[in-house]
Amino acid sequence: MVDRADRFIEVSLDKRGVSCTAKLLDDLAPITCDAVWNALPLGGDVYHAKYARNEIYALLPPFAPEEPPLENPTITPIPGDLCYFTFTDTQLGTKSYGYETEAKHQGRRQVIDLALFYERNNLLINGDAGWVPGIVWGSIVDGLDRMADACQDLWRAGALGETLNFRRA
Repeated sequence: MVDRADRFIEVSLDKRGVSCTAKLLDDLAPITCDAVWNALPLGGDVYHAKYARNEIYALLPPFAPEEPPLENPTITPIPGDLCYFTFTDTQLGTKSYGYETEAKHQGRRQVIDLALFYERNNLLINGDAGWVPGIVWGSIVDGLDRMADACQDLWRAGALGETLNFRRA
């Protein structure tokens, strides 16, 4: 394994003016970390999870030259985890997920979900598909409390017009 300096990113909800800092978990998910790092900045409309509980995420077009393998997987993310998921268009196609027909990911054969988990007691299970393991590729090291408050506001007040963004710190 190549010894490298720690890498950090900023994760933000721009409309709310809130950000936090995450450390990439290069030792545990090196392929995923490289894919994300090389594609930064990334971002898009934010969604609040309906099934996984305390999660916000953005749905993006594929950006890795090749999709990462399921490295450092979890089905029970903890507060501060950043996770990477790959879905097909049919997996996110039903109305039960709450995506309007104009959602930017509609019509893509593959969709990447970059997620931030901000509180405890998350379980990645889907009523249609079963277990949905994600790749834990980063961990919030500063500002999780501010981000968690903003995520709760997003849950209560709504996500319309808000974006979730990932940038090099």
